[in-house]
Amino acid sequence: MDKETAKPVEESSLTRLPHEILMEAQKAGLEIQEKNRSATFMHMDQSTIESKVNELYEGKVELMDIKAALQKYPWLEEYRWKLVSKEKDEYTKKVAADYSGGYFMRIKAGAEIAFPLQSCMLITKNNLEQRVHNIIIAEESSKAHIITSCLQHSTVPNASHMGISEIYVKKGAMLNFTMIHQWSEQTLVRPRSAAEIEDDATFVSNYVCMRPVRDVQMYPVAYCKGKNSRVSFNSILYGHKNSQLDTGSKAVLTGEGSKAEMVSRAIAREGSRMIVRGMIEGNVPDCKGHLECKGLIMDDDSYMWSIPELIATKKGVEITHEAAVGKISEKEITYLMTRRLSREQAVSLIIRGFMDVGILGLPDQLNKEIKVIVDSSAAAD
Repeated sequence: MDKETAKPVEESSLTRLPHEILMEAQKAGLEIQEKNRSATFMHMDQSTIESKVNELYEGKVELMDIKAALQKYPWLEEYRWKLVSKEKDEYTKKVAADYSGGYFMRIKAGAEIAFPLQSCMLITKNNLEQRVHNIIIAEESSKAHIITSCLQHSTVPNASHMGISEIYVKKGAMLNFTMIHQWSEQTLVRPRSAAEIEDDATFVSNYVCMRPVRDVQMYPVAYCKGKNSRVSFNSILYGHKNSQLDTGSKAVLTGEGSKAEMVSRAIAREGSRMIVRGMIEGNVPDCKGHLECKGLIMDDDSYMWSIPELIATKKGVEITHEAAVGKISEKEITYLMTRRLSREQAVSLIIRGFMDVGILGLPDQLNKEIKVIVDSSAAAD
């Protein structure tokens, strides 16, 4: 991280929200005071209530509600529904027909943003169907990290979230995008996202889901079109309390020297059902890719299905995979119990170690923040 020190920001409208809402959002990664964030966006229920850039980064970052951005920049229509089809499924059709907003983020050419941009999609009303459309453009040679938190208030039993995200990583840019989901046991979640990566550009997509959720289905796609373009998909998944998680990612390699990596850590317990997918499609001779999935199944009521897929259409493609689903070693538990831990404490410690946030490729400070979220969620069980 740069040695820059963020200047104090003006009073945020976030601080005027009810305390219990702020505390729950904070658990999902939202920094309320914003001092260590370059920009903040918050969409609550069907309205954008915060969209602000820290004055230190004015001219380097642009952030606003997507509807305002489309009015300000007519050219932005060329980016909307380009990577995700309106006709993909019933959920994209719903968002195309009627949506409440979403964010437009633009990291300006050559800008290196020391502090992460943050966004929060929050549901506080029962039976709400939240529909949003987001567009991110990382311009040439820019460098930034984004943390997006999606959650609903713990007092809200039923809700659904449908989010379209289209991400453009221009020539020589680096974008690290970390999504943290904190839903509830009766939430239906349907994100639909895709990224386009140009010459010498890198896109890192991280997904963390640690709390119970009724049904998540997501399968982001990255199109590595540029020469030496790179994508990395990483996920930390904790399925419990009858959660249904069908998650995965796909990389399509068409650029000369393009590369893809997918790494996932998944735990199934308490009757959860998990499908962990991954596909790498190599369409040029010198592209490379690797897919790795490691899972733990904790009881006889749970289910885990790992589906790695490799497609090669040209001679010279190098793509590999490894997948393993197993159980916690009794030898490890016994060893930790000899160190004066109870069995429950030993299992919890092993789980936290298995959920290694180091796979996310974050800078040290941000890595510590995400680790706190993961550890606290695992400890809560």
